[in-house]
Amino acid sequence: MVDDDPTDTGGARLTGTAGHPPTGTAGDDPTGMAGVRLMLGSRPRPVGWAARRQRIEEVGTTWPVADDIRLESVDAAGVSAEWSTAPGAAASDVLLFLHGGGYCSGSIVSHRSLATEAGRAAGVRTLALQYRLAPEHPFPAALDDALAAWDWLLASGCAPDRIVVGGDSAGGGLALALWQVLRGRGVATPAGLWLVSPWTDLTLSGASMTEKDAADPLLHRPYLDELAAAYLAGGVGRREPLVSPLFADLTGLPPTLVRSAPTRCCSTTRCAWCARREQPGRRRRCRRGPA
Repeated sequence: MVDDDPTDTGGARLTGTAGHPPTGTAGDDPTGMAGVRLMLGSRPRPVGWAARRQRIEEVGTTWPVADDIRLESVDAAGVSAEWSTAPGAAASDVLLFLHGGGYCSGSIVSHRSLATEAGRAAGVRTLALQYRLAPEHPFPAALDDALAAWDWLLASGCAPDRIVVGGDSAGGGLALALWQVLRGRGVATPAGLWLVSPWTDLTLSGASMTEKDAADPLLHRPYLDELAAAYLAGGVGRREPLVSPLFADLTGLPPTLVRSAPTRCCSTTRCAWCARREQPGRRRRCRRGPA
């Protein structure tokens, strides 16, 4: 998942109404990415946060939610959220989903298909969170909202060892920040993490920032630098582990599945993060898939 593109499923299959696949998934384009690139190319990224947020929702709703998904809006300790449940989902198991969008855009609406189908694939209920966005609400607002939702789940009777926290891009970075804070508190942490192309390095230090610049259809250093500056408007350093988990102490990391596309401009920092977490005896899985 890239920061302005709710289309990298990380293994969850996006389906349309009545199970029909979205446009561009058949024939000689089995991954659907050629169709995605054409669609995004027809909708260039606008200037201004409001227009960008509108665009990502327009792109995301290209994939309608399947008819058999049940949706329920809830207030999670003051944070807007949405439950989604597919037939057969285990009532006791939860995916807390944190959307991508570079901390500055994205929403429940833009990532609804990804969140709902991830829950279906895992056989769990999904709680998608509408955390506050920068630059209006810079760090740590999004993290505070994620923590509030976690505490709300536990207060609602959900057991921490039955909750997986997941997200794409910035949402993946936010999931890692949430885990770090819970570990620091000395309290129970999630049973696992599911990270789709997580943004782990706001210093933009990876070699792929240059090497993959031509291959990545959306993300380039100036845009990512703009997002990072907006998120850290309060003066937090970019090497702070809660915003750049590449520099975090990973002791105690739970079982984690990472999915990353090798053509993305941030791919080398994700691989570096995966390499750091591969300690003896730790359950891990890192997959690199098509762009």
